[in-house]
Amino acid sequence: MLYYQTFTPATGTESCLSAPSPGNGVGPLQRKIWTATGKADSVDSEEEGQDLESHRPQGQMGNNKSCPGQECSSRFLPAEQAEVNRLFDALSSEKLGSSASPRSFSLQALKARDYVGDALPPEMVTRLFEGMRRVDGSGKAKGPSERVSQEQFTASMSHLLKGTAEEKSLVILNMISASGGPVKARDVHKFTEDLVGSVVHVLSYRRQLRGWSQKPPPGSPSRVQVLAAQLCSEMRLQGGGKLLGPQWLDRDCDQAVLEDWVFRAHHVATFLSLVIHQGFLLLRSSLKLATLVPERQVDPQREFASVLDVLSVIYVNSHLPQERRLRWRLLFATELHGNSFAQLCGRIAHGGPCLVLLEDSDGHVFGGFASCSWEVKPQFQGDDRCFLFSVSPRMAVYTCTGYNDHYMYLNQGQQTIPNGLGMGGQHGYFGLWIDVDFGKGHSKAKPTCTTYGSPQLSAQEDFQFQKMEVWAVGEAPKAESVRKTRSILDIDPEARALLEASGRGRHSEGLREVPDEP
Repeated sequence: MLYYQTFTPATGTESCLSAPSPGNGVGPLQRKIWTATGKADSVDSEEEGQDLESHRPQGQMGNNKSCPGQECSSRFLPAEQAEVNRLFDALSSEKLGSSASPRSFSLQALKARDYVGDALPPEMVTRLFEGMRRVDGSGKAKGPSERVSQEQFTASMSHLLKGTAEEKSLVILNMISASGGPVKARDVHKFTEDLVGSVVHVLSYRRQLRGWSQKPPPGSPSRVQVLAAQLCSEMRLQGGGKLLGPQWLDRDCDQAVLEDWVFRAHHVATFLSLVIHQGFLLLRSSLKLATLVPERQVDPQREFASVLDVLSVIYVNSHLPQERRLRWRLLFATELHGNSFAQLCGRIAHGGPCLVLLEDSDGHVFGGFASCSWEVKPQFQGDDRCFLFSVSPRMAVYTCTGYNDHYMYLNQGQQTIPNGLGMGGQHGYFGLWIDVDFGKGHSKAKPTCTTYGSPQLSAQEDFQFQKMEVWAVGEAPKAESVRKTRSILDIDPEARALLEASGRGRHSEGLREVPDEP
């Protein structure tokens, strides 16, 4: 048997698969160049025009099956494999009738309080069990069985934790359908809701919410349904359509569609891993939970309820630069600091990269990521790492288009140019604008914001809001002994003249250097 290594960008994992047989080809998600040694070198997925068959070593034969159970075991490090084996031994230690194999376990054993118990919702435990019992060691669907063997358990854990998009999609298909054939899009949507709901459930059960709320504020739509809809919207159905509305729910989804979906929607693989790690208490040391759920830092002396719940935090956090995902620190909230634009400017200026978040009077929740510290000045600032986002009624992130560099804007005290906070677009037509007349703003996009490609984020183009939050993300910036910012007297000759006319002098004159123009 000829094996090759694959690398899955969505999960950052390597795995072994057997060589595809002649004529089967290689999918765009796993493109390889075959070498004379039987190994494979990666080919960029954009190079789809190359003839891979010409690189296959002559005389080599293979098939398109995933690696057998003993080969899948080799994906785990020795200590990891020992932990997998110990869990299986514990699950299969239940007292059995004489007709049952001692090296297998039942659904009841998996649901037992000593193992999964209440850590996962019952429907997700059943889905996981069905997915495992319908897979054999080679990754192919097998006949019905009431128990899970060690080979099935090892192969399933390998696929879910270290497998390729193809292997994960096979387990997902088995978790959805008993036949292993195409399923309806509505069944995939229900599976996704169960998966997202299980993430919230297990994080709450294991006390891993890290300060965030399990549920959104009262009156808000279910974030489980909102995030599930977002993940399903990334699916490309046969014929090229997207799962964007009820009219698509009766469309068929085969394994190829699910494989492409797992590759595109990386949260699906991440959430499956989280459910296994935290639900089964298996290989938890390999789960980077701190980068998935950031630590919430708020003044412990003051109670504060954010408009965000843990799911919306996970979603937005996953789009931040890697080094900004560990903790969120509250800089400003109308609930704590009042409805004041001056307070907003004073608390966020020079505070480091941050997230600006609003809830308008119609319940829409949206905001933007500022990649640099805010500075009060009459010029645009920031860079192409900035983005706008929506949390409710739908989750989405809108990154830079490259059309212009109007990423961030913060200004006050000027008479000839706008005073307020803006992101994207242009003066008077921002993708997100908070006016100096605090409590008012706009989100204009016809059809989209030029800087970020975002649609109108608020319910009304000109909106009002009561709740605003600003969260610094990542480590706090190092305090500077002296901030080299330009005084209004440095940049406005009229202000200097008025000061001198009043008989007052500049006490800092000659004691500090005037910073250069930015």
